[in-house]
Amino acid sequence: MDFIERKKDIDSAKMLSPLVWAYVGDSVYELFIRTHLTNTSNAKPHKLHIESIKYVKAKAQAELLKKISDNLTEEEKDIVRRGRNVQNHHVAKNSDVAEYAQSTAFESLIGYLYLTKQDNRLKEILNMCID
Repeated sequence: MDFIERKKDIDSAKMLSPLVWAYVGDSVYELFIRTHLTNTSNAKPHKLHIESIKYVKAKAQAELLKKISDNLTEEEKDIVRRGRNVQNHHVAKNSDVAEYAQSTAFESLIGYLYLTKQDNRLKEILNMCID
């Protein structure tokens, strides 16, 4: 996503709250999934939306985190831990607290990699999610 200028330097991005990483990670992951579905399907927008929900809901993200966890570096595991443990006063209506914490951890990792401009690693991890 070179067309979106990430103005924060890497050290500043590392100092952001895990909830900020998750906020950005949510949109990065959603765009990745929407693009993937558009590239692999001729479905109409409503069908694409229904299909994308299967990937972006909290339960699915929590399961993805389990799937990729053995492939994470120590730094990435620390980011996940911070994202999981952050105080979040919101829980999605269709998930429990544990799933939501795991999905926040997943989104934190995606947002962290994006904001710290680790694009190659971000791509690797996103591709693990659709295999």
